[in-house]
Amino acid sequence: MPVSLEGKFVVALSSRALFDFEEENQVFESGGDDRAYMRLQLERLDQVAKPGAAFPLVRKLLAFNTPEVNRVEVVILSRNDPVSGLRVFRSSSANGLSIERGVFTRGRSPYRYLKPLGAVLFLSMNEQDVRDALDAGFPAARVYPASVRAAEQYPDEVRIAFDGDAVLFSDEAERVFQSEGLPAFIEHETQRAATPLLPGPFKPLLAALHRLQQASEGPTPIRLRTALVTARSAPAHERAVRTLMDWGLQVDEAMFLGGLDKGAFLREFEPDFFFDDQTRHCESAALVAPTGHVAAGIANLLSRVK
Repeated sequence: MPVSLEGKFVVALSSRALFDFEEENQVFESGGDDRAYMRLQLERLDQVAKPGAAFPLVRKLLAFNTPEVNRVEVVILSRNDPVSGLRVFRSSSANGLSIERGVFTRGRSPYRYLKPLGAVLFLSMNEQDVRDALDAGFPAARVYPASVRAAEQYPDEVRIAFDGDAVLFSDEAERVFQSEGLPAFIEHETQRAATPLLPGPFKPLLAALHRLQQASEGPTPIRLRTALVTARSAPAHERAVRTLMDWGLQVDEAMFLGGLDKGAFLREFEPDFFFDDQTRHCESAALVAPTGHVAAGIANLLSRVK
């Protein structure tokens, strides 16, 4: 019977998202080519790399696997060269991470391999790779390397938090806000409270997490908890809630903050990862939790034009 990843929760991520290779990356950035980087990684082959921003999330997701069934597959998808990939696999093994597959493209964008992998999430520190993946229809985020690592208060629970507009939902409402201001946004959303928003780039991830949770019901070493953390407030909150209901999906917590700083609330929720489309929110969140910037929607389009 042929090997297949069909039906599995597949996470693809770069080596720098999983491990702290910032020192090695500085060698690459300053050298102008990858030869010095390759030599350094080879010299450090037996030196176990330190955990990166996505390490706690990966470790917890892999805990959904049992001796009887593997539900989660983690794949390294990296611009690194194959030689540098040796250290990635050795460090994964030394840290007790069951990672068997990897694609190393030596400087080329690796996003095309997300399709044959069937990935439901791509995490990278390369902004262009993330944009390419989003344009191809995959949930993807640029990892903030300086993100505070997740707390260990919830070792048996995967906690993931999402922004709403342009992340879980389309940027339809955000476009109104950007062009016409807050009063027009509130009126727009109040009038359309019963009309579901179109899906955003991370709706497939929330759906995949829902399937993973359902498949793992019963005795399991790990649980899942999700949160919607949005600048929306009443009455604009209703459309967001009704949209999730229409999709048949749920979140465990919803925070309608009306423009309050998200960082303080994320500090209390303590997510293993938080996804937002606006860099100002990401910068605040990265001070308290692992954070990924979703370069989608009108806010990012406007920032690129500027």
